[in-house]
Amino acid sequence: MLPLLPPLSIHNFMPTPHYLLLPTQYWIHREIVRGMATKMDSISYLNQQEATQIDEILMGPLGFTVDQLMELAGLSVAVAIAEVYRPSEYSRVLTICGPGNNGGDGLVAARHLYHFGYKPFICYPKRTAKPLYSGLVTQLESLSVPCLSLEDLPKDLSDSFDILVDAMFGFSFHGSPRPPFDDLIQRLVALKINGDTHQKSPAIISIDIPSGWHVEEGDLSGEGIKPDMLVSLTAPKLCAKRFSGPHHFLGGRFVPPSIRNKFNLQLPAYPGTAMCVRIGKPPKIDISSLRENYISPALLEEEVSVDPFDQFQKWFDDAMAAGLKEPNAMALSTTGKDGKSSSRIVLLKGFDKDGFVWYTNYEGSKGQQLAQNPHAALLFYWDDLNRQVRIEGPVQKVSDEESEQYFHSRPRGSQIGAIVSQQSAVIPGRHVLLDEYKQLEAKYSDGNVIPKPKHWGGYRLKPEMFEFWQGQKSRLHDRLRYIPGTVDGKTVWRIERLAP
Repeated sequence: MLPLLPPLSIHNFMPTPHYLLLPTQYWIHREIVRGMATKMDSISYLNQQEATQIDEILMGPLGFTVDQLMELAGLSVAVAIAEVYRPSEYSRVLTICGPGNNGGDGLVAARHLYHFGYKPFICYPKRTAKPLYSGLVTQLESLSVPCLSLEDLPKDLSDSFDILVDAMFGFSFHGSPRPPFDDLIQRLVALKINGDTHQKSPAIISIDIPSGWHVEEGDLSGEGIKPDMLVSLTAPKLCAKRFSGPHHFLGGRFVPPSIRNKFNLQLPAYPGTAMCVRIGKPPKIDISSLRENYISPALLEEEVSVDPFDQFQKWFDDAMAAGLKEPNAMALSTTGKDGKSSSRIVLLKGFDKDGFVWYTNYEGSKGQQLAQNPHAALLFYWDDLNRQVRIEGPVQKVSDEESEQYFHSRPRGSQIGAIVSQQSAVIPGRHVLLDEYKQLEAKYSDGNVIPKPKHWGGYRLKPEMFEFWQGQKSRLHDRLRYIPGTVDGKTVWRIERLAP
């Protein structure tokens, strides 16, 4: 019996604990915060009085405690950092904490960053003698997170850290920063002034308000901190309108409808299970500069399975364990008699030693191309594992029995959809699909079996070549290709290493 893969969806995705992830997977959380940027003019901004009132309501009649809000805020900051800065390239994180709630947010963020695979440090020169803050420090000490004194801080922060988290002052601060924070702020300012003298200047992340800025009017002198990332909390404050860095996130997914209505707040929707959402204009990027310097375990001939099907099963299991969204998604490439290739993403629905199976409409463009040229290529791409698998071979239809069995295992809505859709045909509008769907939904509302359309079924690709790709440093990727041969009448796979 052909094994069917379990359905996967973002709706049932739960973040994987860090201790279940592979060494290169601590930044998997970034997958759940990806989304389209929200336009700035569609978001509400708070003045200082409004921000204070909202906090008082949250911690008053709505029953939140300061430690609950601090935990949510710190987690939001850590997730936002992981969205942009991978620990493989930005591992050393110094969080400079002030004496108030903003500093507490920084302590919480440092703890989460440790669990995300970063190497956090904290500088907490004016400690608050309250159990909440003492407990946060104790938690970091239990993880052996170094707490650096002012004397321990290197003169040039860019030599020792990749990320600097500004958690000194929040929206309730007013006036001029006092020692030692005035000097710490100037050291962050100097990094941007002198940044061109360093090969890579540390990224500066400010929590809610860049320290030293006016909560409403921003950087009054024009000589304040210029963070690369601002993580606004609850709702952005008015000064955020003057933030010009490349990364602006909103965090703290805890604002109830009563507060939204009372203050007429316009806030963006958070994607999936995300704790933060990117807002503002997405950064302008030179596409030619986009690159990753992969860090992965070596893929060695003596360590892989001799059978490519077994090796694929192992890698597929890794993708499942890492919590990747739809690891059974694969690019299917086909070519018709005209020699023109087409590619599209389909879902693998089963595999064994006989081949790899997917289901579709036989009369669509891929079905027509496969009828003309029954050969195809599959490509699996597992981004967060730095892995690809290419598979090539001849294709044939699965048996009607297999197609029937799978068709009736699908949700009834999907069964009706397969009947409604004349795949790849030109239609006058979406209403045509919806109207016919409603008619069929009513027709089969009695629960009777929905007949599988004759034009719908499965294909099986029988592999004649596998290639397993593992991303490595300096583009020296590992590529192992399996080619079948025959020894004493039995199929034996030869493993070849290909140049990257």
